[in-house]
Amino acid sequence: MKAAIWYGKEDIRYEDYPEPVISNDDQVKIRVKCCGICGTDVHEYRDGPFMIPKRPHPLTGHCGGPLILGHEYSGDVVEVGKGVTKVKVADRVTVNPLIYCGECHYCRRGEYNMCLRLATQGLAYNGAFAEYTVVDERMIVPLPNGMSYEQGAFAEPMAVATRAVRRSRITVGDSVAVVGAGPIGIMVGSVALACGAKELFSIEPIESRRELALRFGAKAVFNPLEQDVGKEIALLTDNLRCKIAFDCVGNQSSFDTAIKATGRRGLIMMVGLALKPIEVPFSRLWGHEKETSTTTGYCNEFPSAIGLMFDKRVDVEALISARIKLDGLVEKGIKQIMEEPEKYVKILVYP
Repeated sequence: MKAAIWYGKEDIRYEDYPEPVISNDDQVKIRVKCCGICGTDVHEYRDGPFMIPKRPHPLTGHCGGPLILGHEYSGDVVEVGKGVTKVKVADRVTVNPLIYCGECHYCRRGEYNMCLRLATQGLAYNGAFAEYTVVDERMIVPLPNGMSYEQGAFAEPMAVATRAVRRSRITVGDSVAVVGAGPIGIMVGSVALACGAKELFSIEPIESRRELALRFGAKAVFNPLEQDVGKEIALLTDNLRCKIAFDCVGNQSSFDTAIKATGRRGLIMMVGLALKPIEVPFSRLWGHEKETSTTTGYCNEFPSAIGLMFDKRVDVEALISARIKLDGLVEKGIKQIMEEPEKYVKILVYP
């Protein structure tokens, strides 16, 4: 089969790769229909290995390259192991790409995103930038009739957004700010509105993404490079500012902006992965009893994420900036996202 294979930093090759086969009774083989390019895939190309294991992973045994990236995908079941009961051949599915032990303290509590040996398909196990992939049955998430493959490819990032909002303890009537209007930021804001947020403020330096945030329900948008975001939001909220600010970027500037956007006893929810240490102005948090919290991945958010997309409460297909073939993953996909972020939000790849 054809696949896009990561060998190292700035080294992804489109070439022939052995077609995966079912090796135990609980596995499912999928023909990949489409797969989204995630920010993690971009990081692995530009700076990797980043989350790709540098030593053999205890669950998958994988280490470094060659590796097939890709973990935001949907497709058709083409073969099932003898013990599979959840799906059958020809079913349309997406996949929860987390691979967990099922035995540690956290897995026994159902908190498998905290598994002590957690792995992710497309990072520690061959992923979906390929014609076929094989996964365990417990990773399979069936798609409802009438749901598109494109929506299915958004199930994973939508689950990320859904968990972030769930962990924020949002209540009906809360004012919410989202720092960063990339795909995750847009989805987080949309989920917050679906969960009863009174108003949404989007903070983003790129004009085209601010315009997109308005289309997705933001009451107002701000350029943090040109405006005092805290003061602007204060003017629109009777000086209360926001109850919750989601930092969907993950750097010093975005964290500082999230603090400015929140009022007394506000919550700063860290969604974006910070690649460098962030200084915390403790006195500013302490004086107003502000909280900070984090969110990573998802546990049982896939059904909620799929429901939000299926009835169009979150119209994820409006986030698609381009559709490309697998052989264009680097030149027409990853590099475009790196070099022209103002033009591209989500690029889907069709193996």
